[in-house]
Amino acid sequence: MGRSRSMSLGVPAVVLCLAALLFSNALIYLYLDSLYHTGEQLPSSQGGCSPQHFKMVTMKNCTPWLQCSQIRAEVRKLKLVGQGAVKKVYLSEWRAQKVALSKLSSPDYLEDFLHGLSMLQALQGHQVVQLVGFCLEDHTLVTEHHPLGSLLNLDSVLAQEQHQRHNTWQTRLRLATDYVSVLHYLHDSPAGRRVMCDSNSLEKTLSQFLLTSDFHLVVNDLDALPEVDPSRGSSVKCGHRELTGDFVAPEQLWPYANDGRPFEDDLMPGYDEKTDIWKIPDVTWFLMGRVPGGDLVHFHLFQIHEECKKEDPKLRPSALDVLKVYRSVYSSMVREGAGLRDML
Repeated sequence: MGRSRSMSLGVPAVVLCLAALLFSNALIYLYLDSLYHTGEQLPSSQGGCSPQHFKMVTMKNCTPWLQCSQIRAEVRKLKLVGQGAVKKVYLSEWRAQKVALSKLSSPDYLEDFLHGLSMLQALQGHQVVQLVGFCLEDHTLVTEHHPLGSLLNLDSVLAQEQHQRHNTWQTRLRLATDYVSVLHYLHDSPAGRRVMCDSNSLEKTLSQFLLTSDFHLVVNDLDALPEVDPSRGSSVKCGHRELTGDFVAPEQLWPYANDGRPFEDDLMPGYDEKTDIWKIPDVTWFLMGRVPGGDLVHFHLFQIHEECKKEDPKLRPSALDVLKVYRSVYSSMVREGAGLRDML
């Protein structure tokens, strides 16, 4: 009798434990699912500020964008950390906060510099690097500093001992999802339909994004974001030189190259934001790296990536279409992983 009674009491306990485990996994899944279907990210340092204000992680209050007098008096350069055709970038300090001070490299690129600043002002949000201030007189601008650097550093960052736990398909697919989310934002932005023109190679594309400390990404370099306006039939051209290679979209290549005709900018046809879509599979392939589960991610994304690589840009999906697939794949793989753990 005693044995049968203990068995009858033990069964409900096991059932309750299993039910609790299933419930906790369900909550985790529902949270992750809602996170990626709503497009929500982890709390941003910009959260809750009025327009033309900023707030970095360690700050309690929002502050108006810094002006010339404040930048000159309070922003101290520490070291040069990057230099391109348009800007020199210095790691700097403002009131014990690390910031990035960008200064025009050459007067020849003033138009690009001013365009990038205008885009930073117009597109502020959790997907864009936070603007801290600017001074038109000195051709300088100040943005939030992200110590992990650009996406070019991703593999080396994840190889560091303190970050190795993030080297998973989940983290990497979230970054790829962030990348597609940025494209969607730019293609449907408050400043019109924008095309990422500083993306003629994988390396150049990756350098446009910064890796945040919570392993998301923000777009950083907005110096080349021309607008496409379908209602006026306007298109764009990314620069005035011939583009080559497999990374750029077919419509960005000189169409008369096989005829031996030299490149002429005036005869080069324009194109639209679907050039960004063509590049998504290559960027995602890099971002996924070589981690357990990565092959399954590529398998699930195979069809949408095939559509991204359609020769005819009109047949390619929108960034929103791609984004929906990425979020769905993430959610389903999390759910499948939770189900497998329950079975074990």
